[in-house]
Amino acid sequence: MHRRALIALAAALPALPATAQSQRGRAPRQEAPPPLGGAEVAEPERAQALARVEAYLNGLRTLKARFLQTAQNGQTAQGTAWIARPGRMRFDYDPPVPLLLVASYGQFILYDRDLRSPSTVPTSATPLGVLLQENFRFANAITVTSVIRDGGFLRVTLFRNSQPGEGRLTLILQENPMELRQWVVLDAQGRQTRVTLSAIEVGGRFDDRIFAFNNPTFFEPGGFGQPQR
Repeated sequence: MHRRALIALAAALPALPATAQSQRGRAPRQEAPPPLGGAEVAEPERAQALARVEAYLNGLRTLKARFLQTAQNGQTAQGTAWIARPGRMRFDYDPPVPLLLVASYGQFILYDRDLRSPSTVPTSATPLGVLLQENFRFANAITVTSVIRDGGFLRVTLFRNSQPGEGRLTLILQENPMELRQWVVLDAQGRQTRVTLSAIEVGGRFDDRIFAFNNPTFFEPGGFGQPQR
């Protein structure tokens, strides 16, 4: 896979294969963020809101959730997500989507189980990688373009200063209590991908092997990287 294509995949989670079928009704229902609307937050409330988001993300050590990925054309897929900050993430898609995305050891790896083909890029080369930084700061090589408050949610849109042409990442967080609920990626071609989290659990302990793609058995049939479904 071309390196630039993989960077785009790691930003939004992978684009769905043409053979994937929409999956409905398997993730527990949870209140979704409202449709786009709301009002831009002005200073000094804007700085205060960003400080709260930073504090939340830096205090978030582990998160497990179901995710629903929605492409601009309405195609959907879902699966289970694990995040262990700093530096580690795993998105495991439900069948029939054969994809697995793992971040660890400073690398994003995308694995297609059907093709038995892994591809990697540095975590630092992806917009989503900013969430895995040990000390998350909006001022660290990031430009925030908008902070919008809407119905108890904050939408923070940003881009990386080093790659302003790669698109925009919008984080959508419930304000009280603060919780990451969704993100939206608008890529350089104007395509939007939305990832919504539900059944969120924080503070749990994960087996380190779910992130250990440098283990020779990780991708083997029956290996820990391919848990029983």
